[in-house]
Amino acid sequence: MALTNHHINPLIELCKNGNQLAQLEVYNRYFLAMYNTAFLIVKNQQEAEDIMQESFLSAFTKLHQFQGDASFGAWLKRIVINKSISKYRKQIVQADVDLEKLSLEEVENPPYSEISYSEIKAKEVVYCLNQLKDNYRLILTLHYLEGYDYEEISEIMKMSYANCRTMLSRAKENLRKEFEKQKVEQNNV
Repeated sequence: MALTNHHINPLIELCKNGNQLAQLEVYNRYFLAMYNTAFLIVKNQQEAEDIMQESFLSAFTKLHQFQGDASFGAWLKRIVINKSISKYRKQIVQADVDLEKLSLEEVENPPYSEISYSEIKAKEVVYCLNQLKDNYRLILTLHYLEGYDYEEISEIMKMSYANCRTMLSRAKENLRKEFEKQKVEQNNV
């Protein structure tokens, strides 16, 4: 019985009833996006694969908790992000900067210089993003690539709202500096 043409909601109901073909179809629809999400956070292929597998197992065993308030993909992505961040936290050391001591003015009025962002290519963005400290890369990924707002990021990263805004501001500034550095290096070649 082919399930490839089914909408996701009937597939989820079949999964709740233990239908393995439905589970395989759900896995096939979402595994690449979930792997990419995990990889963006942990930056390790094997760990991203493990997180993705663990997330699917967790999702299938907890399908009864899925209320349908959000899409299944968003619910599953939240599981992946939580597992990825948990793994990430185990790997990192506390940041050098005590974010509580930063001034609000530094967050609200960061120093920006002129740079033509229309000239930046996706490959350059990924390269520059990978040059940043892990916590900066993580917060930029959550905000710009995954679309989470400050409150959600604060909750995910277990930090205050003010720390979240500060860290995001600093991450953007560091990313901008990395773009400028790359531009200078390209001009010198």
